[in-house]
Amino acid sequence: MPKIKNAKILILATDGFEQSELEVPREKLKAVAQLVHVAAPKDRKQKDSITGWEKHDWGKPVKVDVELSEVSTSLYDALVLPGGQMNPDLLRVNPDALKLIKSFLSEGKVVAAICHAPWLLIETNAIRGRRATSYHSIKTDVMNAGANWVDEPVVTDQGIITSRNPGDLDAFVAKIIEEIEEGRHERAVLAA
Repeated sequence: MPKIKNAKILILATDGFEQSELEVPREKLKAVAQLVHVAAPKDRKQKDSITGWEKHDWGKPVKVDVELSEVSTSLYDALVLPGGQMNPDLLRVNPDALKLIKSFLSEGKVVAAICHAPWLLIETNAIRGRRATSYHSIKTDVMNAGANWVDEPVVTDQGIITSRNPGDLDAFVAKIIEEIEEGRHERAVLAA
């Protein structure tokens, strides 16, 4: 079983991510993991960073470490998907983002999505028949995708982690660490 201190973690986001849902996991995971990178697609305003959303306005920029098109899943042990409304909505229509998420899933690696990011798990058909949670406004979307939606701070089903909102970030990050240390997860990958 891998130790978190040896883990390499990728955070996938674009402009409009919920500020705390990227920054808190990034900082907490950087404190314990070997490597944490932020990846983003090229089609954004600032080429070296992405800008978050905080409360009712644009937040702070976050440095992008690697372009989405240059990411190799072989380097990473886990994928973290921050929420916010804009970020996952833009990524769920990006074929490269969906391909990357599917690769992490098919390789049995940890995939963690918070808030509205379960939309990305819906697009990749990752939650059908699984327990999951999300931000309350997309509960119906998650259920219509075939998941058993539950109102809990963090839910894990075979290495697929979902969480509700920024108030659940401590539990979310703790579960990411736990699941990484469990190692690869054998799970059926359903056709989209």
